[in-house]
Amino acid sequence: MVDMTGTAPAEQGGAAGTPAGPRRLRSHQWYGTEGLRSFSHRARTRQLGYLPEEHLGKPVIAILNTWSDINPCHVHLRDRAQAVKRGVWQAGGFPLEFPVSTLSETFQKPTPMLYRNMLAMETEELLRSYPVDGAVLMGGCDKSTPALLMGAASVDLPAVFVPAGPMLPGHWRNEVLGSGTDMWKYWDDKRAGLIGDCEMAELESGLARSPGHCMTMGTASTLTAAAEALGVTVPGASSIPAVDSGHDRMAAASGLRIVELVRRDRKLSDILTADAFEDAVTTVLGLGGSTNAVIHLIAMAGRAGVRLTLDDFDRVARKVPVLANVRPGGRRYLMEDFHFAGGLPGFLSRITDLLHLDRPTVSYDTLREQLDGVLVHDDDVIRPRHHPVADEGGVAVLRGNLCPDGAVIKHIAAEPHLLRHTGPAVVFDDYRVMQRTINDPELGITADTVLVLRNAGPKGGPGMPEYGMLPIPDHLLKQGVRDMVRISDARMSGTSYGACVLHVAPESYVGGPLALVRTGDTITLDVEARSLRLDVDDAELERRRAEWTAPPERYERGYGALYNDQITQADTGCDFAFLARPGKVQDPYAG
Repeated sequence: MVDMTGTAPAEQGGAAGTPAGPRRLRSHQWYGTEGLRSFSHRARTRQLGYLPEEHLGKPVIAILNTWSDINPCHVHLRDRAQAVKRGVWQAGGFPLEFPVSTLSETFQKPTPMLYRNMLAMETEELLRSYPVDGAVLMGGCDKSTPALLMGAASVDLPAVFVPAGPMLPGHWRNEVLGSGTDMWKYWDDKRAGLIGDCEMAELESGLARSPGHCMTMGTASTLTAAAEALGVTVPGASSIPAVDSGHDRMAAASGLRIVELVRRDRKLSDILTADAFEDAVTTVLGLGGSTNAVIHLIAMAGRAGVRLTLDDFDRVARKVPVLANVRPGGRRYLMEDFHFAGGLPGFLSRITDLLHLDRPTVSYDTLREQLDGVLVHDDDVIRPRHHPVADEGGVAVLRGNLCPDGAVIKHIAAEPHLLRHTGPAVVFDDYRVMQRTINDPELGITADTVLVLRNAGPKGGPGMPEYGMLPIPDHLLKQGVRDMVRISDARMSGTSYGACVLHVAPESYVGGPLALVRTGDTITLDVEARSLRLDVDDAELERRRAEWTAPPERYERGYGALYNDQITQADTGCDFAFLARPGKVQDPYAG
């Protein structure tokens, strides 16, 4: 059993465990001085119904809650916030819940990736501008985890992350369903004429059975696992099913932890080190996790002052095996199976030689202590090193004249025969046009065709939507073709699969080489060689470049205009340039 409270010996007494006095608390300048403003702040807190004994001199803990009625991944977080408060009160802190932007992967269009940086800004400015000593960050749906941690890292207060947790496994007839992954599979079955409307209606009700994020090793599970690997959650938090009573207990334990972190003045900068990010990369690759984690971890590292690059991912991928037999990279299990097999602590216990064990976490003085005595309970779910799911990490970084700044492919989720492939391109400039025309026989698409989608990157998307798993034409599905080489500057869902080359940088919308591809050009993919090449000579490419004209801007005003002006490319994390750059921001004067 994992001890989620994580009381390390250093916390039981002595200098390391000495509580901070009220004058050391950041909130003291709001509440504890003699001036008119402090009088007003105390009076307004009485207006909220609180006694002086409930908050004066106590650590003020902000609970940032991404709950929303339209976010099924987070719909239970309203209740979990009460458990966090319970823990904070029990530890002698003063909890205050703040509603922040919800980023619902299911409903927000064109993509919540467009708004990740908005939540990061909201998190940063809220924590800086209010009387807050520490924070509990509540998220889990794909973009909420990096957004909350990016913003909190920029403020650098003590913080604990509470993952939303995976939903229960889906069920249909005699099959266990994985959200996202089986949606793609059965939608293709319907297009191939293998199932009909009756079966699809049943699947609608069986695919997603409870609150919580996708229970495959999609982007949500990958990034909450990365957060745990970074050391910003209590041990074992990332895989607890959303509706399990253990999830409630984990939330309460997080409330207990944050108060102790404030008293010890253990800030996020103490946790989010270069070693921690390398361990998070190792974890993501060893889990066979989502390609989206590449973008988000680079952005998160940048906010923590750590330089992380695509080359770091490729370097680590060559030395870490995939040990998590969880769909879609694995072939069988889902996150509840992973949790009861030992969860992330069990997984990490199998790669300790690849980790930096002497770094701190929110619960222990070292990761080594945190993993002491951890066990794996099912060797088929979390494989031993001698029997991996794959010999190398689940994501490969590609280079070549088509992607001079890099591209990625989740090669363990592709059909092996496509990992070295040469074929003629069929190019689409617009996703909606592609949807309307993909089945047009005049396009001449065969199983050897390389499907290319452009103008779907950070600026072109806009927001770099999950368009990268281009649909296979109906006539090929009916022939039994279930994978093809597909290339785009978009992303794809972490629950998805296939030989999809993604995040091509620079994107076509800003004149990257993808903008120069023409239908009929030959493209060569070679994953083993980490190569993606357009087989067109340099002189012809230069001629095409001279003819290329930039498309009009997507936005003329509002947040979209700010986004368009400041967004960086995929290889550098898609952060806003003015947020990613180094520099100090002073705390507000509250007197």
